[in-house]
Amino acid sequence: MTQNVTPTENKDLTGTYDVVVVGGGAAGLSAALVLGRARLRALVVDAGEPRNAPSDHMQGYLTRDGMAPAEFLALGREEIARYGVELVRDRAVDVSRDGDFAVRLADGETVRGRRLIVTTGLRDELPAVPGVAERFGRDVLHCPFCHGWEVRGERFGVLATTPLSVHQALMVSGWSDDVTLFLHTVAERELSDDDLRRLAAAGVKVVPGEVAGLRVEDDRLTGVRLADGTAHDRSVLFVAPKAVPQTGLMERLGAELQETPFGAYPVVDPTGRTSVPGVWTAGNAMGFAEQVVHAASGGYRAAAAVVGDLIMSDLDAAIAG
Repeated sequence: MTQNVTPTENKDLTGTYDVVVVGGGAAGLSAALVLGRARLRALVVDAGEPRNAPSDHMQGYLTRDGMAPAEFLALGREEIARYGVELVRDRAVDVSRDGDFAVRLADGETVRGRRLIVTTGLRDELPAVPGVAERFGRDVLHCPFCHGWEVRGERFGVLATTPLSVHQALMVSGWSDDVTLFLHTVAERELSDDDLRRLAAAGVKVVPGEVAGLRVEDDRLTGVRLADGTAHDRSVLFVAPKAVPQTGLMERLGAELQETPFGAYPVVDPTGRTSVPGVWTAGNAMGFAEQVVHAASGGYRAAAAVVGDLIMSDLDAAIAG
């Protein structure tokens, strides 16, 4: 059976919510906080799979810098409960619309809402190099803004999987003077003259050849091993995961998507409103580069827009009636 984990009184999930928020990360909880404070009946459906779960800490969020992601979310769940927002630990597997939105959960229950905010995020698909997945979020990283300060000055490696990896190597050079770009699956001929000039100016060493694995000693990354048997000492490896947006629910509702270099995301207005009337989105469900602070801000904006939409809709209905 579905398990509700908030201390709210109403736990039967029946009736129609004003808003159902699908996704219990920073974006979803921030939206829920605004909705609760607006005296709306709201439900958060949380599958419990935040994108930043592999990381011990999150950085760059003013007053929350260095906080563990799990602690951040736990505090958020406590805050929304104060305003009567309910939260259910389950996965939304389908959605339809027959006036209101009907969201079917993995356990078979269906919850209904007048409006829908989708904050289902994205999934990182890591390069298939032995050891990368096991060390991701520790000394295998993807974002210098998230982790650069903590590893500043160390020996960086960058695993190239597309020519765009050159940009990643150039960016991380701001945090270390010792950066090596391992071309891995990228051929040298794929690098432009501008790429090569910038890499040289940044002092980034370029090493051709496929990376076969990582060298780890005492549970610390110590190097990168190439397929030809050569090894290079490195204490940090930056990779570029393939972003897999979790847009299934919005696709089922017919939301318009736009292709980007990092996947297909819904077309939205500045508040996160999608092309489907009554559906908003926020966080990594609407874009690749939404950090925790951006996701929280986006959730706030979406919820504020939903509150206004519901108020005006109810007023118009009263006038018409």
